[in-house]
Amino acid sequence: MDLEAAVRKHSEMLYRICIVILGSEQDTQDAIQETFCKYLEKKPKFVDGEHEKAWLIKVATNHCRDIQRFRFRHPKVPIEELAGTLVSQQEDREAVRELLQMPPKQRAVMVLHYVEGYQVKEIAGILGITEHAVKKRLQRGREQFRTAWKEEYCR
Repeated sequence: MDLEAAVRKHSEMLYRICIVILGSEQDTQDAIQETFCKYLEKKPKFVDGEHEKAWLIKVATNHCRDIQRFRFRHPKVPIEELAGTLVSQQEDREAVRELLQMPPKQRAVMVLHYVEGYQVKEIAGILGITEHAVKKRLQRGREQFRTAWKEEYCR
């Protein structure tokens, strides 16, 4: 059976199993996608349709367990809570909240420059990027802050 037929035939069943295990739509979609990627990668030979179904269920539930294990080892902290623990004043919390919502590449440059006090050249060396890239990310980060503050205080 080819991948397309397997997806049509088994995706709803895998969805039901994964959503019950994970309780998250996004994680469920990831688990199903990884299951079918494994199907494509391994190209297993099946005796019959039941063997294929059992294999897909086993792979999907194993991946669900991996996701749960990852969640347990890497718990998420709400941005509000993190911002509150990093700084005490409300205005500073809002700045940290805005910083935490930036794309990771921009966030790293902004933290290294404004929080840790590194110069552009040093940041370029730490991150393994050009000085021009550091300057551009700083520029975009400042623009994002400016936009956020205008929206917040010009209402």
